Amino acid sequence: MTKKASSFKSKTLIYFVVFSITILLLLWIFQILFLKYSYESYQVKNLNSIASEIKDSSLISISNTLETVAYQNEICVEYFTNSGQTLRYNTLLNGCALGKNKEDILNIENDFMKNNMSEKTYRLVNKEYEAKAFLYGISLPSGTVFLYSNLEDLSVANVVLKNQLIYLTIMAIFIACFIAYFLSKKLTEPIIDITSKARKLGSGKKVQFSNYDISEVNELAHVLDLSQQEMMKTEELRRDLMANVSHDLKTPLTMIKAYAEMVRDISYQENDKRINHCNIIIEEVDRLNILVNDILTLSKNEAHAEELKLENFDLVKEIKNIVHRYEILKVTEDYHFELKLPKKLIITADKNKICQVIYNLINNAINYTGKDKVVKIEIKKEEEGYRVSIKDTGKGLKEEEIPIIWNKYYKNEKNHQRNVVGTGLGLSIVKTILENHHFPYGVTSVKNKGTCFYFVVKKM
Repeated sequence: MTKKASSFKSKTLIYFVVFSITILLLLWIFQILFLKYSYESYQVKNLNSIASEIKDSSLISISNTLETVAYQNEICVEYFTNSGQTLRYNTLLNGCALGKNKEDILNIENDFMKNNMSEKTYRLVNKEYEAKAFLYGISLPSGTVFLYSNLEDLSVANVVLKNQLIYLTIMAIFIACFIAYFLSKKLTEPIIDITSKARKLGSGKKVQFSNYDISEVNELAHVLDLSQQEMMKTEELRRDLMANVSHDLKTPLTMIKAYAEMVRDISYQENDKRINHCNIIIEEVDRLNILVNDILTLSKNEAHAEELKLENFDLVKEIKNIVHRYEILKVTEDYHFELKLPKKLIITADKNKICQVIYNLINNAINYTGKDKVVKIEIKKEEEGYRVSIKDTGKGLKEEEIPIIWNKYYKNEKNHQRNVVGTGLGLSIVKTILENHHFPYGVTSVKNKGTCFYFVVKKM
């Protein structure tokens, strides 16, 4: 069952409200439930700090120190000297129980001094008045000091805090909803705009993406704009391919029909003319066969319909066999093939497909080579393997053509050295075969000096 997606606005609202409630819940926990604990911990730490100050005081200045800390920290101090003298400081402070002959306090003080304790904190509770305090005993070389600190009743503070937090919670939820609404609106407007334009783009219409205030949304718009440009290029190239294929199909079909009618109506009784006309029909059928085979081969390779039949074979031998089949071009059109090959190179690959790669690259070099009609074929050893290069001496490629030269719809419009049938699929077939073999490949080109197509076969 597919989960129904919620809108960006509703999600933003939910997230902000949940976030606000979480923060306020934490405030409730720490301000209300742990307020008492935090307050008492603070008082104990404060008494520890005062005790350290008293311990560091010299014997001469102990009285001044006790008086100072008593008034500065609003605590009561009682000092029992070793000579039997009792000194009290700030005992008139409201709530101070020192010096009032409280039996429970006297028992604690006597117990502390009798047991020779160094320091200890006592928590006092007056059940009659429900008052609470800390009594902190410190043993000094000159006597014993007791620090008395009242603990304030926090019940009133708790009530005030609770009321404030209730109002704060209501205000925070309202503000969260307000911010979530405007934030989601600011974020969703460009997304909605992009979505609307993307739908138009999907239907084939040309759209112009705006510049937005959010960098991530701008990046998305930029990616979609690039996609639109690539789609337009692909569509243009597809139309060119269809025009090329239609033209290449129409020409031989027209020739086949014309010569078939001539055989039927005119030359069927003349042996020489009939044979000549039939040969022309066969040549045109061969042209059609090349065209259809290119399209079928590319479709099969891209769909991985045919598995690679890997075998060990001598690549040098196969290249020489292929070049030998172009012997007719050497004789009739004065083409020259320059070979720089090792004596032998055994590789593991699909023999038929690699031979097809060689054929296509040599055909491409023949079509576009210069007036000297030279095609150079070289195998050079490298770190990764053996680099197979096939180079022409033509005008070269423009810099903007190099990234799209392997595109299955691309066909160079410059004048060929030879008038041959081509669909623009040859290099795409080469690309697909080499990628299926995981062989690195590429092209380099220098203006007016030629283009070099290469691929690298791995070492065995």
